[in-house]
Amino acid sequence: MTPKNLLESKPKYISLVPAVEQASKILLCLAQDQSNKKSLTDICKHVGIYKSKAYSILNTLRHFSFIEKDPENKTYSLGPGLLFLSSRVLNKLDLRDAVAPFLQKLSRETNSTALLCMVADQYAFVVAKDEGIQDIGVTIKLGHRFPITWGAHGRAIAAFLPDSEKNRMLSGEKLYFYGDPSRLDRNRLEKELARCRQTGFAVDLGEIKTGIHAVASPVFGPSGKLVGSIVVMGTFPRQFSERYGTQVARIARRFSETIGGMVQNPFAGTGRGRVEDRRARLG
Repeated sequence: MTPKNLLESKPKYISLVPAVEQASKILLCLAQDQSNKKSLTDICKHVGIYKSKAYSILNTLRHFSFIEKDPENKTYSLGPGLLFLSSRVLNKLDLRDAVAPFLQKLSRETNSTALLCMVADQYAFVVAKDEGIQDIGVTIKLGHRFPITWGAHGRAIAAFLPDSEKNRMLSGEKLYFYGDPSRLDRNRLEKELARCRQTGFAVDLGEIKTGIHAVASPVFGPSGKLVGSIVVMGTFPRQFSERYGTQVARIARRFSETIGGMVQNPFAGTGRGRVEDRRARLG
């Protein structure tokens, strides 16, 4: 579901303030892509307003630092002023508290470590974890940083990115899907990404660390933006990976819904898929 469809799905009020509605659509437009940089022409086309109107709204948003303008290429992106607003929201909704029961359920059912990893720039950060009651298992510190392409998490993220963002990711010099970048097999990777889109989860069987297996599934936030993944990591038998992957995918979908995630069709990056299509694949 795209930001446009997200707005259209909201209750219809008797009256809306056009400028506020258009400003909201512009912010959602800029939030769609990870690069979040768009030209004035792209914004006008996406939102459906004239350049003069968009220019005025963009200048107003810049005044409050809600957006920024690149003086060299004349593109717009989200600004630091939104950090204050988002921090206030996060103070009310602590992701660690929200995800705790989901991770606890996974760690107990799989006898493994369950993680919530959030994407930021070119990395994924462990923001919450539950190590269960394992005698022998995997311990990872909160705040630990992985490359965004790392192992099962990286494949789960890449599989569900819009094509433009996925292609940008895959054009990087060092890709860690199989650990050492020299081990990258692009043909194999494409097949695994396609399978991940069908099943809703990615698998790593001891390729990052011998004896340590992992399954991961993407987490979506508002407007369908991919924000991270839920990962189960442990010494479980290889033959359990499919069953555990299905469990992780189901939990990731439910957690996405808990935080207001609007899931969209990952295929071709069109954003025109329906929520129920995603549910069929992830649950």
